[in-house]
Amino acid sequence: MALRLPKRIALVLGGGGLKGFAHIGAIRALGERGITPEVVAGTSIGSLIGAAYAGRMPVDDMERRAIALKRAHLFKLDHVHMVTRRMQSPSLYLAGPLETLVRDIVPAGRISQLPIRLLVNTVDLERGSPVVWGLPGLEAVSVAEAVYASCALPGFFPPRVIEGRTCADGGVMDNLPSAAASHGVDAVIAIDVGSTSVVEARDIKDKGFAAIFMRAAQTMMRTMQTDSLARWSGPPMLLVRPEVWKYNWFSFAHTRQIIDAGYAATHEALDRIGDALCGTGGLFPRREVELSVDRGACIGCTLCASLAPGLFRMDADGKATLIRTTAEWSRADGDFVHRCPVKAIKVTAVDGDSRRQTMEWRTLPTEEDLPATD
Repeated sequence: MALRLPKRIALVLGGGGLKGFAHIGAIRALGERGITPEVVAGTSIGSLIGAAYAGRMPVDDMERRAIALKRAHLFKLDHVHMVTRRMQSPSLYLAGPLETLVRDIVPAGRISQLPIRLLVNTVDLERGSPVVWGLPGLEAVSVAEAVYASCALPGFFPPRVIEGRTCADGGVMDNLPSAAASHGVDAVIAIDVGSTSVVEARDIKDKGFAAIFMRAAQTMMRTMQTDSLARWSGPPMLLVRPEVWKYNWFSFAHTRQIIDAGYAATHEALDRIGDALCGTGGLFPRREVELSVDRGACIGCTLCASLAPGLFRMDADGKATLIRTTAEWSRADGDFVHRCPVKAIKVTAVDGDSRRQTMEWRTLPTEEDLPATD
């Protein structure tokens, strides 16, 4: 299918811990296709890599720095405040290592001075509202300060006061800031590394308060993002979801594989898009799927019929049944599948004469999803 793209494109890079290294592979793939975005927006690690890109850092340099990054470069426990201030300690980890990392990667100066327009998504913790640095009236701030704040996951790193606003990781409200980037552009390319698949975490109750908090935060971020995409009314969006579900948010052991996953997923999505981004709206690429219900597993909770009344109804036996068995979905559709408490809904992707089960539940490896705390 021939690729045809509009002139003005926004690139949106989502948060997702170190799974965000997939953004580097995505940027390489876009460059190979001759795609240069007019706007780059990011949350958390997406803002870090987006700022490096907006500052014209070569992709080879991004890869080299990512592969060289080790746990000790980023995470250092704030022992002093945890002992002296206890519950009043601002965070688990010191700000210094993250500050050093940010300043080593992002360009010096203000957002307004960058050669490519950059939007950095944060949240004002005191007002409980988003602040997207780089929007009109919010450009005269330090790139490094804005990016640090966007990466400062509450509780893990201290927030940063910028122009009187106490700012932290924008993923708290919007992990994929597509709406902020969509004004004045013809299409959006969004790289989502935080909601690539629903995965189960083993024995989360036994991994400590930090792991429990992080799991709750990930669930919240994913739910808000799913709802936001379901209401998408902006320009056409290419939604790329690299296969990084198997990697934990803070794993330093798989950087090469994560970068490669972003590269492959972006090329695959561009191969399938055709001229869809030259239209007036919608999420792409789209695919045909077949749905089925395991009646033996179904407990008749009615949730699927409530969430997707155009697809499900309850039969005389109180079991869920399909009104129609096929649909055309983007990668953002079908969230109700994962809300079934007994996993009774099955989805099969149809590609010509071939079929494969998709949206299946997966389990994270046993590797911890947080840096060591001792």
